[in-house]
Amino acid sequence: MSSGLPLLGERFPELEVITTHGKMKLPDDYAGKWFVLFSHPGDFTPVCTTEFIAFERLREQFEALNCELIGLSVDQVFSHIKWIEWIKENRNVDVQYPVIADELGKVSSALGMIHPGKGTNTVRSVFIIDDKGVIRLILYYPQEIGRNMDEILRALKALQTHEQHKVALPANWPNNDDLGDKVIIPPPPSMDGAKARLEDAKAGKFECWDWWFCYRDL
Repeated sequence: MSSGLPLLGERFPELEVITTHGKMKLPDDYAGKWFVLFSHPGDFTPVCTTEFIAFERLREQFEALNCELIGLSVDQVFSHIKWIEWIKENRNVDVQYPVIADELGKVSSALGMIHPGKGTNTVRSVFIIDDKGVIRLILYYPQEIGRNMDEILRALKALQTHEQHKVALPANWPNNDDLGDKVIIPPPPSMDGAKARLEDAKAGKFECWDWWFCYRDL
């Protein structure tokens, strides 16, 4: 791993953490699975509460994609447990995913989750890590803005689709205004490839706007 904050395409740093489900080792404990690590500024705060509820309501959809959820903040594990109990008692939502208690801020600092202008609180970070322990997506939100969980789920589906089919995904996939749920074929790397691409398009193997912009159904 390079010095400084982790980057896309790098292996997630090896970390031992304390969670509401006990001690865990990241990314080793999720070997063979994808996982979404997300931080929140603090327990018993309104926006974070809505996010925890939203993540739990989508948890089974993440798990169906071989992906686990894990939260994090600098609060103590006792605070996490009490907050999760409050959510269950008052909102009838039973949060099943683990939450890291990063009391000393070591995990948050290593992952760039601490914003200098916000004291020691963690900003709303999202890391999507693949089944090989590699970081595939990083998102940062300010404390004041709640995340769109459907977009995080969509991004996971898009990453897995790219991984499986070696294609690119258009804006708003699978609901692109022009392509719908079709996927984009990577451009050919040579003039011969460009010529062959157009011939393939004429033969009906896929559709093209031009030789460098071709797409198809999955």
